[in-house]
Amino acid sequence: YHPDYNITFMGLEKLHPFDAGKWGKVICFLKEEHFINDGNIVGALEATEEDLLVVHTKHYLNRLKWSLVVATITEIPPLLFLPNFLVQRKVLKPLRTQTGGTIMVACLMALTLSFHHCSSDRGGGFCAYADITLAIKFLFERVEGISRATIIDLDAHQGNGHERDFMDDRRVFIMDMYNRYIYPGDGYAKRAIKRKVELDWGTEDSEYLQKVELHSEGALNEVRPDIIVYNAGTDILDGDPLGGLSISPQGIVKRDEIVFRAARRRGIPILMVTSGGYQKKTARIIADSILNLHQQGLIGAEALEGEGSSSLVTSMMCSSGPAGSTFTAV
Repeated sequence: YHPDYNITFMGLEKLHPFDAGKWGKVICFLKEEHFINDGNIVGALEATEEDLLVVHTKHYLNRLKWSLVVATITEIPPLLFLPNFLVQRKVLKPLRTQTGGTIMVACLMALTLSFHHCSSDRGGGFCAYADITLAIKFLFERVEGISRATIIDLDAHQGNGHERDFMDDRRVFIMDMYNRYIYPGDGYAKRAIKRKVELDWGTEDSEYLQKVELHSEGALNEVRPDIIVYNAGTDILDGDPLGGLSISPQGIVKRDEIVFRAARRRGIPILMVTSGGYQKKTARIIADSILNLHQQGLIGAEALEGEGSSSLVTSMMCSSGPAGSTFTAV
């Protein structure tokens, strides 16, 4: 985590329903519960241009030097009137830092969110950098023993960015469960989804959780990956202005537990990132879910004990280093 994750600039961040400061709130909630402290928070590093070029084209990165392009991607129209140096400093730098946090899965986890609408050559939906694609490619290239990945995307929106990037990559299996009626409706990207679950307006806990369990188990039975990248978007919450689903806070906590249990039973490491979530209360729900995963022994040192368990990591916790060693950090 890094304080630069939080976007604050003359109130312009309030023009988009996304809570651009929720990561600071999540950290505060976890500190209040004595789950973390300043001593075990590892600072995320801003992604460099060299990092970004692992996935992005030079042409795309150059386009981000135009305020109009950034205004379109972030869906904050007034940004087009600002000098680009301010847009870089106040908007894109936080997004690069969040992206850098995701990339750090190659050696250490960091609290971050996911930009699953951005692909190598185009952004959209408040997503300027393709952090899921970057994280997986860094893992493939730099971590021995990781050559296959499964993406379980449970954000309310289709994850068309990583789908476009891994369209013809057989090393990556994509499961995506989303509201079929909302943004982005990317028919081309859907061709990359190996397990597609399209939901109707107002889907509630019972049906939703049954489908999460059925399809996450099915996806992991179909192909056994070396790593799971789990996008745990909270825009499925009842009342979300963009998600269109009706899942309770308890349902979100249970959803995350289902996915982590499926991973633990198979001994597969899991990286959890979060993306959508357009209500102020989502920060509390994210914190509650992390605390529940810890209480259930699904993250932290407890997750390393017992038959069939493995290093289970979230974007806030990890196991790294020599075999058998544990390093937990935020």
